Amino acid sequence: MPDLKEKIAILPDTPGVYMYYDSGGTVIYVGKAKNLKRRVSSYFNREHESVRTRLLVRSIADMKYIVVPTEEDALNLENSLIKEHKPRYNVLLKDDKSYPWICVSGEYYPRVFLTRHHLKDGSRYFGPYTNTGVARAVLDLIRELYPIRTCRIPITPDYVAGGRGRLCLEYHIKNCLGCCTGAVTAEVYQGYIERVKQILRGDTQELMSYMRSEMERLASELRFEQAQEIKEKYLLVERYRAKSVIVSQTVENVDVFGVDDDDRDIYVNYMHVRRGVIVRSVTLEYKRRLDESVAQILGYAMNDISRQLQVVYRDVVVPVIPDVELQGVTFVVPQRGDRRMLLDVSSRNARQQKIDNLKHLEKKNPEQRLERLLERMKADFRLTELPRHIECFDNSNIQGTNPVASCVVFRNAKPSKRDYRHFNIKTVEGPDDFASMKEVLTRRYTRLMEEGQDLPQLIVVDGGKGQLSSAVEALEAIGLRGTVAVVGIAKRLEEIYFPGDSVPLYIDKNSETLRVVQHLRDEAHRFGITHHRNRRSKGQVVSELDSIKGVGEKTRTALLRHFKSVKRIREASIDEIAVVTGPALAAVINAALRNKSDNGINKI
Repeated sequence: MPDLKEKIAILPDTPGVYMYYDSGGTVIYVGKAKNLKRRVSSYFNREHESVRTRLLVRSIADMKYIVVPTEEDALNLENSLIKEHKPRYNVLLKDDKSYPWICVSGEYYPRVFLTRHHLKDGSRYFGPYTNTGVARAVLDLIRELYPIRTCRIPITPDYVAGGRGRLCLEYHIKNCLGCCTGAVTAEVYQGYIERVKQILRGDTQELMSYMRSEMERLASELRFEQAQEIKEKYLLVERYRAKSVIVSQTVENVDVFGVDDDDRDIYVNYMHVRRGVIVRSVTLEYKRRLDESVAQILGYAMNDISRQLQVVYRDVVVPVIPDVELQGVTFVVPQRGDRRMLLDVSSRNARQQKIDNLKHLEKKNPEQRLERLLERMKADFRLTELPRHIECFDNSNIQGTNPVASCVVFRNAKPSKRDYRHFNIKTVEGPDDFASMKEVLTRRYTRLMEEGQDLPQLIVVDGGKGQLSSAVEALEAIGLRGTVAVVGIAKRLEEIYFPGDSVPLYIDKNSETLRVVQHLRDEAHRFGITHHRNRRSKGQVVSELDSIKGVGEKTRTALLRHFKSVKRIREASIDEIAVVTGPALAAVINAALRNKSDNGINKI
């Protein structure tokens, strides 16, 4: 189907969950992916051996997806959506199991254990864990750190006071403090439990510091096998630190609205979180007409979602308080915690919808992306017209030797390599980048004007305020100061200097403008370095032969082709050289090269 094909073509290369729908709009399959584009495409670009998979593919009429920060989040979200929608193909193709949790029981002396049952019994649950090995490793390490009881005896104050408890082996091997006999007070024991909860909440710094010190101690004692075991557990805990935001027991039933605002269009993503898991995600697009605020747009979106999906709001998470009054509704603008992370996930999905729409439009009209990029560059560089023609200059020299400059040309934001030019510096002595830049720009644009060629809309010089000032002087001298815009790039790529402005512009590191500038600078640097290296190599190879009277270009080329290097010519006899040049010139060459070698000059 054309629409489905277009959706797959613009899928992002990010973790997420995809949902397939049949022609009736029913969810028939939910899947997770580390890379959405690659995973979804695999259903349609090959023939499947499984009959059930072929039946699934034939039934797909539409597809939606939700992007999440990590693969772990994708696993959790997939699990919750399968339980919510109960797709028929998931029953056939996937084991609908529950992921394990770590439970800190609500008992007088709490226990810490692994369970797949999340009950409302006053206990505290942490997870879920998509990797059971990680959960078990965390439990093992907690028990190594803190003497938490493992028995299932229902210990109460009456049980302890009645003296019914008996100390077991766990107490004697120091794995337990003797809770059943009251050998440790409930207050002291609760202190250990609070530290355990701190670790399970994700604050594992103390735990990882302990493991690092243990690894170093065991390694210093040459107990490498034990150190490796600790290292494996350390790596598991490091993975565990990436806490899932998709499933949270601190967020029960809320509605989340994330926003992505790009001045003209606003994308609003709605997510419904039920029993701590995301069960629905929808993104709406709004176009500004009268410079509406984000708060106003949010109000429109809430009304639209309520009408389309029959949603009754109670607890709503938003980036800003919406410009709408709803009785009995609480708005929360979170600054941290699980609600803040859920808001970030919602905003990421709104942003992804914007990216997908732009990709879709660009596929239909490839020129649209170029125009949008040029408009963005025009705004960033404060230009009066679109920068369809840009030139960038870079100087190259080593301690003042063989100074050269390069000019690279971009047309419509892409390299135009046939227009690249090299310059050998002619009027500047020594390593003077400022004077070199002035000479090169003067020569370049004087020639362009004499030949009647088009001038660029933007000139970029590689360097800070000094090189920029030299470029401005050159343009003023030839009468182009107000005609062509010029900027300088400092050593740090995000710093752009404008003439007469000492404060640089910092371009967003994720912007397309900066990517074009980086490409410009890299090309100018590569092109200049290549030319400089060639000049330097050529000078080093032929300088000794060029200084010998009677040796011209043809003779020099013949000698190097025959002997391969100046060193071999120097070591050759007069008769061997005479084969190429004749005896008279051979004697001159032999004497000249040996004289230089004896004087310690230009030895190779």
